[in-house]
Amino acid sequence: MSLVRNCLRRFAPAAIHLNNKERLRSCLGALIGIALTAGLTRLAVGSNSSLPLLLAPMGASAVLLFAVPASPLSQPWSIIGGNLVSALVGVACVRAVGDSMVAATMAVPLAIAAMFYLRCVHPPSGAVALTAVLGGTTVHGLGYGFVLAPVGLNTVALLASALVYHRLTGHRYPHRAAASAAPARRTGFTRADLEEALAQHGEMLDVEAEDLQALFSEVEIRAYRRHMENLFCADVMSAAVRTVRPDMTADAAWNLLREHQIKALPVVDDAQRVIGIVTQMDFVVHAHAQVQANAGAELPGTVRLRPRVLVRDIMSGEVKTARLLQPISELVPMFASYGHHHLPVVDTANRLRGMVTQANLVAGLYQKSLDQITARAA
Repeated sequence: MSLVRNCLRRFAPAAIHLNNKERLRSCLGALIGIALTAGLTRLAVGSNSSLPLLLAPMGASAVLLFAVPASPLSQPWSIIGGNLVSALVGVACVRAVGDSMVAATMAVPLAIAAMFYLRCVHPPSGAVALTAVLGGTTVHGLGYGFVLAPVGLNTVALLASALVYHRLTGHRYPHRAAASAAPARRTGFTRADLEEALAQHGEMLDVEAEDLQALFSEVEIRAYRRHMENLFCADVMSAAVRTVRPDMTADAAWNLLREHQIKALPVVDDAQRVIGIVTQMDFVVHAHAQVQANAGAELPGTVRLRPRVLVRDIMSGEVKTARLLQPISELVPMFASYGHHHLPVVDTANRLRGMVTQANLVAGLYQKSLDQITARAA
């Protein structure tokens, strides 16, 4: 009995993670798309024409174009190339083979092969190939004209409807992965890892690799947040922070960095509000520019700027900061993906309260893991 139940569970439908607004938008789009396709085809060929005005496969195309517009199978080249090449294959098969069943048996796999080769796989196009074979004397009488009308007319009209409808309703179509998708540098998987896994999977998935990467990246961030819940900047930051004033000489600030073996100094005003940050790289860049401008020589081993160069001349004024009660999970993307190595922690008045570094994040995560292990053991 359990074997039967397990088999039946495999037929259970997967959950559709789509809100009611999107479902209604899809249905309305299909309504408009099919209506416009039929209307435009009638205008093009005339109401008295013997041509079929609307082909059945367009209903399946409408499902893809309006209900799952992000699918690779729904993109413009997929529907145009898939429908036209399948119609050509179907007509060629029916002309080459007298028996309609044999022609139909040949048309579908040949259409699939052509779509794979031309990278325009569109499932409803298989039905277009069958329609060319089994459409009866009217369709057979059109010959290769069937490719242009009604297949071409229907396809262009439906695609144009989808392009306009998605634009008006704020949907990205043709679909492109979101620009925020995946960070350039990660501590987890890379694009090469993803492509290798897809190749090993050995099956065509109805989703773009870019969308998978964006989705997995978001999952990774959510996993960080869950793992580091209730861990805030105030819990992991270094409270004793060396600071500099904007009117301090750059040489004095550089000596402070070397003396305490640190890599960055927050720049604060008289009220301890953060107004910038100066890093080792700021010193190196300005020293190099100074040497090049004066003598065209190589950068000396010891960074030394002219006495009149002040911190305000070399600091970065647009400094990213963190809040005392900001979850450290929100800082992970900034450290892992966008090149930050240290973030000043400020209070509600933007006064400096500490500094969070990559080492602080690692230590905080390690301590959190130890606490979880201890809690489970107890």
